[in-house]
Amino acid sequence: MKRQIDLAAIHAVLDRAGIAPHALSAHEELTEGTYNTVYRLTVGERQLVLKVAPDPSSPGLSHEQALIRTETAFYHAARGKAPVPEVVYADAESLLMTSLPGTTMLGLPATERASYRRELGTIVRSLHEVVGADGFGYPQRGLVSTWAVAFQRMLDDVLADAERYGVELPTGVTRHLALDRFELLNTVRTPRLIHFDLWDGNLLVDGGRISGLVDGERAFWGDPVAEFVSLTLFGSMDDELLAGYGADIDRERLSLYRVYLYLIMLVERTPRGDNDEGMLKLIQRHLAKELAAL
Repeated sequence: MKRQIDLAAIHAVLDRAGIAPHALSAHEELTEGTYNTVYRLTVGERQLVLKVAPDPSSPGLSHEQALIRTETAFYHAARGKAPVPEVVYADAESLLMTSLPGTTMLGLPATERASYRRELGTIVRSLHEVVGADGFGYPQRGLVSTWAVAFQRMLDDVLADAERYGVELPTGVTRHLALDRFELLNTVRTPRLIHFDLWDGNLLVDGGRISGLVDGERAFWGDPVAEFVSLTLFGSMDDELLAGYGADIDRERLSLYRVYLYLIMLVERTPRGDNDEGMLKLIQRHLAKELAAL
């Protein structure tokens, strides 16, 4: 799925961005991601990051279309509200942006990780102040006027993907998960900017502060409660995060959105060729827990 490009192709992106290719003095691939190909570039005195989309003919899920454009739009919308990269140049297949300082929160000791949670809640609250003018849903799938309809479409997409890739789903996973909660979902009246992938690997810290929210390609306009799925991935809600956010979270909607993300994680294993049995069992266990809560 990941697409490698050579030095000439990197030079071509720089040229389209109005940057002299000869200014590039070093480049290296960052191998942590599993979807896009990412390079760190040294251009003069600047550190930039180049993200390259997978080959559009490679297998993927229904919502995995034009994600580079979605990520670009997310950074433009979030600037000034959250620490995100500045877009230098973007087109349909590449995104060139500033490199943020810091390292990811992956592998931090629990006590050190916990020290960032209140600040993280405050940043997310600020991010959710960004309101969409055109409707709810994934921008690349088309926006609609209500969150209930948007989420139903999102769920229907992943259910269709499961059928397309022959992924067996647990008993109880049907579109009625959302249909039966249509009125509850319709209590969400305002489309807010949702990153939807704020797990520790996409959170940067530097000098005792949160220095970046990255990988905004999964963003959509929707219910702020959905943000807390990745913020508490495979875990529970913590008081520090909620204190920083300054509002409580509806637990029924949270369970519904957790089911949605776990379904994505379950189904995407097939087109990605993921054979990690330990991760499969972890997803299945948490999916069953949230289905039981509903």
